[in-house]
Amino acid sequence: MSKDENETKPPGGTQDERLLETPSADEFLHTDTWRVFRIMGEFVQGFEDLAHIKNGVSVFGSARTPPDHPEYQAALETGAMLARVGCTVITGGGPGIMEAANRGAFEAGGASVGCNIELPHEQSSNPYLTLSLKFKYFFVRKMMFVKYSNAFIIFPGGFGTLDELFEALTLIQTHKIHYFPVVLYGSKYWQEMLDWLRGRMLSEGKIVEDDFRRLHVTDSPEEIVSVVKTYDPSGSEPSNHLR
Repeated sequence: MSKDENETKPPGGTQDERLLETPSADEFLHTDTWRVFRIMGEFVQGFEDLAHIKNGVSVFGSARTPPDHPEYQAALETGAMLARVGCTVITGGGPGIMEAANRGAFEAGGASVGCNIELPHEQSSNPYLTLSLKFKYFFVRKMMFVKYSNAFIIFPGGFGTLDELFEALTLIQTHKIHYFPVVLYGSKYWQEMLDWLRGRMLSEGKIVEDDFRRLHVTDSPEEIVSVVKTYDPSGSEPSNHLR
């Protein structure tokens, strides 16, 4: 089997899993060095496909949220409203909250982007996309969300949702990226996390009061859109939005 065939047809697991495995000395020359080119290719393809994106807003949330759930309906409404004010809605391209936001934008006649990811159990793209991308590496996909977004909207979700939330906050806090709005939808869902952050984490000096200015909590799709519309990329960070 050639090096290329060995890269594209390895036994089991995802590309991320194989990348993060520690290779034996003899495997290194036949796997990791060649994998760099696949990663480069994925970056290049993502940049080319998303280069035209304007006013991107990434929406995150649980893939397990059913269509009859109030949070799905709120994400649907949010996606539609964002599309109507000229924003491109970007999600992970899957079901649940992602589908809802894409569906809202799609049915409102706006741009609806899905950045899907290779998983051990295939996650199919939702049918409400004007542009669908498929990534093998989480870190490449995560860069696309940050690079092409002017705001992150975080609906209730699990580990993946929290991962995107705290990566954005970390990048803003460390000035690796300029401030952009990070909005938490669903005050009741997020309240205990915020209490812990403000209580234990803040009281022990792990974060500072200023860090809370980077979060906005709301129960209103209209307010989400208002925050996005009033964001000025050339301006300073906002005053404290936490209630």
